[in-house]
Amino acid sequence: MPTVIPAEQLTVWAPRAERVTLQAGEHRLAMQRDEAGWWFPAAPLPAELASGPIDYGFILDDDERALPDPRSRRQPHGVHELSQTFDLTGYPWSDTLWTGKQLAGGVIYELHVGTFTPEGTLTAAIERLDHLAAVGIDFVELMPVNAFNGTHNWGYDGVLWYAVHEGYGGPLAYQQFVDACHQRGLGVIQDVVYNHLGPSGNYLPRFGPYLIEGQQNTWGDSVNLDGEDSDEVRRYIIENAMMWLRDFHVDGLRLDAVHALQDNRATHILEELAVEVEALSAFVARPLTLIAESDLNNPRLITPREGGGYGLTAQWSDDFHHALYVSLTGDTSGYYADFDSLAALGKVYENGFFHDGTRSSFRGRTHGDRIDTLRTPTWRLVVCSDNHDQIGNRAAGDRLASRLDRQQLGLAAMLTVLSPFTPMIFMGEEWGASTPWQFFTSHPEPELAEAVSKGRLEEFEQMDWDLSVVPDPQDPQTFMNSKLNWSEPSKGAHAELLALYTRLIELRRTYPDVVDPRFDRAVARSDDDRGWLLVERGQIALAANFSDRATALDLSVPGEVLLAVGTGEVTAERVRLGPHSGLVLLLSDDATAR
Repeated sequence: MPTVIPAEQLTVWAPRAERVTLQAGEHRLAMQRDEAGWWFPAAPLPAELASGPIDYGFILDDDERALPDPRSRRQPHGVHELSQTFDLTGYPWSDTLWTGKQLAGGVIYELHVGTFTPEGTLTAAIERLDHLAAVGIDFVELMPVNAFNGTHNWGYDGVLWYAVHEGYGGPLAYQQFVDACHQRGLGVIQDVVYNHLGPSGNYLPRFGPYLIEGQQNTWGDSVNLDGEDSDEVRRYIIENAMMWLRDFHVDGLRLDAVHALQDNRATHILEELAVEVEALSAFVARPLTLIAESDLNNPRLITPREGGGYGLTAQWSDDFHHALYVSLTGDTSGYYADFDSLAALGKVYENGFFHDGTRSSFRGRTHGDRIDTLRTPTWRLVVCSDNHDQIGNRAAGDRLASRLDRQQLGLAAMLTVLSPFTPMIFMGEEWGASTPWQFFTSHPEPELAEAVSKGRLEEFEQMDWDLSVVPDPQDPQTFMNSKLNWSEPSKGAHAELLALYTRLIELRRTYPDVVDPRFDRAVARSDDDRGWLLVERGQIALAANFSDRATALDLSVPGEVLLAVGTGEVTAERVRLGPHSGLVLLLSDDATAR
């Protein structure tokens, strides 16, 4: 596979080159240019190249060395070497009956291929899919898998967006993984990075104006979305998204750090992407999801285009995480300071955002805007108690499981999984994994490796954190330490927490009020002095005691216990909770009349 070279893989956009030569195997072949700056082979390929796969690349002007294809489908020898043809249409899919999954009501599981299993491959990950299905997961969200330099990193240093990292198994293994997910009823969401490129192996600027020099975001030069020749750059992004959704049968994309997509054109790249994905969804007859990572608290991202928004399906909600994190840990450093009240978590349940035009002390200004809670469904916000950023960007890469007791972990699970939003679980969270998840890299270039290690220390030094616990990103052991230990889920407290997550997801499937998408169904009350939070949504109530002492509160109507975390009881309309305890309650029918 493949038996025929896809013709489009031997073309390249290089608008400012005066001459381009195709290197195919041992042959060097002249190319001709059209008016748009695309180059095509000037003559038919030699007979021995009529079938593939073949290694190929493009020589620009007087260069001696061929560069990999910006749209390479496979990089078997690394991102600095020749590309290899791969026919994405040749895979014998077995998911013809797969009709997709809507995000509404779903549960997402975020995983990093390299650390999800000891082997760190897509093939090995398939062996763990039955575990996810048994827990009740709906969507597997893969952190970026596109080709990067080195053997391992988080994935956000990708430089060839169309190629699957060879260490994970390449494009064939990716197709097999998606196929296996669909066979188990699991949708797949792929994390994609369109706001920057990695520092090593990025040859795109050699081919054309993909980046704007001097216009930088946090990670480097910004992508050229609105400057000269930006039409083709935008198509480069759109076509990449179509590849994942159409050719790899992926069900959705998570769009990394959309605030870094600097675009001043009349139609923002996010809206253009939403239009294209909507059209593809109609053609393939299954839901296709776009989820933005954004801390802008800008409802326009998830407002339908008919209402003047960008039309994305959903966005991450940092406010939920921050409010829950502060309630559980008491940490009010940095941007957590504004969330130093249980009322902050209650506001998020009722309104979606905490910062909705309120002052952010961390930013020194007002931040965010209000969600139209009458017209916006709650599931458009993706929430979590931990994720790769929140764990990996702590000094030691420690999970909540390393700093909370088992009942506090149960509270985090209860309040996240039974929220009206779309809950996301980070790999291993469902059993309270003891392994950290640290920041790791494998840059082969000594200067870059040193810069990354030094920069990591400087970053944490500014935050007054203990530098002695910060692992060296370049140390291979940092990567190995971050791999999940799959012997844990069946043992003791790990097995108990896993059973709790499974039961909580089951409750989402059992009681409609849990996933009711109407914001106005939620009424939240709290008491900071006594440490309790109560959220009532229709006939379902979540009562949580975050303090280390027993507390009591009143319900609006009588209720019965569906699930307990820690200790607690209900007497008529009075709830008593032990330290770090919570109850899931089924309220009497009178609750619906409130």
